Amino acid sequence: MIHLNTIIKKLQTNTNVFLTGGAGVGKTTMTRQIIKYFEDNTKKVAKLASTGMAATLIDGQTLHSFLDLGIASNLKELELNSKLKISKKLKKLLSQIDLIVIDEISMVSDTLFDMIKLRLDQASFFGVILLVGDFLQLAPVVRGYKEVKFAFQSLSWGLFKFETVKLTHIFRTDDKDFIELLASVRNGFVDEDIHNHLNKFIKPLPEDLSEFTYLFGKNNSASLHNKTQLNFIDNDLFVKEAQIVKHLKSVKDKEIESFMNDARIERDLEIKIGAPVLFTRNSWNYFNGERAIVVNIDNNYIYVQKDDLKVVKLEAIAQSKSKWVEKSIDGKKEMIEQPVFSIYQYPIKLAFAITIHKSQGMSIEDLIIQTNEIFAPSQFYVALSRSCNPKRLNLIAPTRQWHELIFVNQKALEFVNVENNVK
Repeated sequence: MIHLNTIIKKLQTNTNVFLTGGAGVGKTTMTRQIIKYFEDNTKKVAKLASTGMAATLIDGQTLHSFLDLGIASNLKELELNSKLKISKKLKKLLSQIDLIVIDEISMVSDTLFDMIKLRLDQASFFGVILLVGDFLQLAPVVRGYKEVKFAFQSLSWGLFKFETVKLTHIFRTDDKDFIELLASVRNGFVDEDIHNHLNKFIKPLPEDLSEFTYLFGKNNSASLHNKTQLNFIDNDLFVKEAQIVKHLKSVKDKEIESFMNDARIERDLEIKIGAPVLFTRNSWNYFNGERAIVVNIDNNYIYVQKDDLKVVKLEAIAQSKSKWVEKSIDGKKEMIEQPVFSIYQYPIKLAFAITIHKSQGMSIEDLIIQTNEIFAPSQFYVALSRSCNPKRLNLIAPTRQWHELIFVNQKALEFVNVENNVK
């Protein structure tokens, strides 16, 4: 609560805030609480992220969609695509926004951050900004072999004068040794003790792989493992097709398809009674990454039993793409957020396997990490930090040395260390 009140007070006094901390410290939970506070006080909040999947965790939309950036990745492309000039509609919208939240800031490149600054300048934005994320997690995706550059490397970063609030208490696990291990891996530090500690997690695989979730670096590996394991279950296959509701007739199918791919929504959810699943959202009676077993399926509901033996009756829930539109309220024209279309799908995924990218925000109890598909800086840390029970963590023996898997972007590490020393 101390951090929550601190951030709210800073934002209320027009101070831009950068909320950070390692994995499992509750950044998303706190972000949702801040958003709720502002919205409960009739403030307009733009909830944004660089990817559709990250945006769904805060019920928001992508930066490109909200800021009308098209497919541009930098200012030059924005000009080539005739989108350099701000639209009157976006200018009016930004003039009414009180708070802009940008989640998973580590995945925002320097050039995207410059485009954000351009749009805010064009609209003479007078609101406040909350950035959320950890630069020692997933980095921006760049085309080809270009050098990865983070938002903090942008010329615009310093102009916002962000005040950093760092969360340090890890909620995902209370195993002190494992927490210390995670801290070392996050910083890319490996010595003999770390080496030996990690080796303890290399153990014979369980006979029943269905009890564990495999974490892969590649989509194909995760899909193949899910399909193979599902075939072993000798029950009828049910296919739950996503239901699409268009709130505007002008919506194109291509736009819906793009949203589903970006937000990782399955068009056809293949499921069987007896299959293990992971919840993909947070709710009052389950959390993102929690495991359950499918015990019954009917036309409208999927019934799953959690480890505590409680049965949860799941219905398809909506993930919507929204846009801000002008409405007349009590004779006054205001911008309000309304859905363009909604996609209804069950908030679960097969638990046999998932990619490291798709495990974003998850806390997974029974975990096997395929270490031989680690290829990016901080990727191993992201994978390892999904574990909420180190006693149920297995690492596949790597074909490389641990120090070759545990590496970080040096610019990101330098930035984080400077922030830690200043604050």
